[in-house]
Amino acid sequence: MNIFRYTALILAIMLPATSVFSQERISENLEVDKTVHNFGDILLGSGPVGCTFTIKNIGDKPAVIYNVVTTCGCTDVQWTEEPIRPGGQGKISATYSNDEGPYPFDKNLTVYVSDTKKPVILKLRGISTAEKKPLSELYPVHYGPLAFRESKTKCCNIEQGKEKSETLIAANISDRPISVGFRNVSDNMSVNVSPNPIPAQSTAEVTFRIKADRNLWGNNTYIAIPVIDGKSYSNNEGNEELCITAFTKENFDNLSQKEKDNGPKPLFKESTYSFGKVKKGHTIHAEFRFRNDGKESFRVYKADANACCWSHSDIPVTAPGEEGILRVHLETDNFSAGEHLTIVTLTTNSPLRPIINLFIAGFIE
Repeated sequence: MNIFRYTALILAIMLPATSVFSQERISENLEVDKTVHNFGDILLGSGPVGCTFTIKNIGDKPAVIYNVVTTCGCTDVQWTEEPIRPGGQGKISATYSNDEGPYPFDKNLTVYVSDTKKPVILKLRGISTAEKKPLSELYPVHYGPLAFRESKTKCCNIEQGKEKSETLIAANISDRPISVGFRNVSDNMSVNVSPNPIPAQSTAEVTFRIKADRNLWGNNTYIAIPVIDGKSYSNNEGNEELCITAFTKENFDNLSQKEKDNGPKPLFKESTYSFGKVKKGHTIHAEFRFRNDGKESFRVYKADANACCWSHSDIPVTAPGEEGILRVHLETDNFSAGEHLTIVTLTTNSPLRPIINLFIAGFIE
């Protein structure tokens, strides 16, 4: 490889993740700067904390925030009540009282706004602690001087044609500023760190933005390897990666109610298969029969399960009025003795049942 191309490639990989993300689309004509605000660790009794979400009108007609509903009285909210003109912005300001006790909190703001077919959910997250602790204790997973609370994080559901973001708090547990970049970032994911460099003994927001891909359905894991001042580290769990899991499902926003009603309608004869009592090492063969009572063919894009060793039969595309069978096989060698419940999740093209959960239950001797 040409030395100049090689150098450019290395620089591109190691450059700090400082680019500013575009806003997140919540409808055809509206964008929001974020859907989650993470306060990180806050000290109980230090007083209320607040943040602001900005909604931008990218359409050609005014938009109105009708109402914002909070999950409890611990959250106060105010919003722009006058119409947001094309090209203009509206604000939603939220304040969390920080007086519920030393616990993690996850509060929803349900936003009713014109030009959206369903409410927009914004989230306030953080952890309230009773006493101040060192950053190295608050963030126990260390990649050299960079620390996180955990190395694996779940993101929200993503509908096809859209993207979602998840914000983590990272800590610089060293006594000097550090510049943070990422390498081996999964396709369809981008990462931003702010501020970057991260000051000594301070925190920053690390935002992962994932874009839906029609080649990826159901539950998927996306990875990124932190690079701190040009160097990668294995964490104290023995891995270099940060992992983000996200669930991708079909998007039915452009369908009329009539089209949704006339879509595929899977009806399963049983949603739970009971295998009774079996000995460890026995292979369980579960069977689920279903019928398509809709007016369009029923398709399963992907099947997931919360089991380590399992497989399933081909799931046929089922025409209107036809029946189908799903067979699931569970290997129990690694199961512990006692009651077990395996959940099989189907991602489908049915507007009425885009996600179907089936259950395999019994006792392992």
